[in-house]
Amino acid sequence: MVLNNAGYGLIGPLESFTAEQIQMQIQTNLMGVIQITQAFVPYFRERKSGTFINVTSTFGLLGYPTCSVYNASKFAVDGFSEGLAYELAQFGIKVKVVAPGGMQTDFAGRSLQGGMHEAYGQLVAKVSEGYSEEQIANYTKAEDVAQIIYDAATDGKPQLRYIAGNDAIALYKERLELTPEGQFEKIRAQFIF
Repeated sequence: MVLNNAGYGLIGPLESFTAEQIQMQIQTNLMGVIQITQAFVPYFRERKSGTFINVTSTFGLLGYPTCSVYNASKFAVDGFSEGLAYELAQFGIKVKVVAPGGMQTDFAGRSLQGGMHEAYGQLVAKVSEGYSEEQIANYTKAEDVAQIIYDAATDGKPQLRYIAGNDAIALYKERLELTPEGQFEKIRAQFIF
C-alpha cells in the first residue's frame, strides 16, 4: 500500500500569489502524488495487487472562496485518482481517495500559507472565521481520519471515495442533494457583500 498524504494549503485570493507560490502548491499537492504513484505502479502491476490511498480534501470535491489554487491542486488529485482507478483495475490494483474536512491539527499554522490583497479584505475576513480556535475545536481529530484511512486500506471494497469528518460528510451530502450548481449558489450567496 502507498499512502500519498503530503500537502499544504495555499489560501488567499489568486491575485495575492506569485507564480512560484502557485507552482509550489501544484508541485507538492499534485505532482508529488503523481510522481510517487508512478514509481510504484510497475511494482504493484507485477504483483497484480496493491492499493494507493490519496489524501485530498473536502476542497478537492467542492470549491471555496480564497482556496482557488488549493482547490485546483486537490480537485486534480481527485480526478487523477478516479482516472487511475480505471486504468489499474485490470491489474488488481485499487486506488482510493480520502477527503477530510477541517482537522483538529495545526494545519492552519504549520501547513497553511496565506496571501493577502487589499481588494479582498472583507472576503478574507469572512472566510477566516472558519479558522478560529472555536471552529477548529469542532473539526475532526487526526486519529479519526487515520481510522478512515486504515478502513480504506483494509476493507477490501472497490469504493473510490471516503469522506472523513462530520463537516466533510455534511458538505458532500449537501453537494449531492443540491447538485454542484445548487451548492455553488448557496456558498456564493454567503460571500456576496
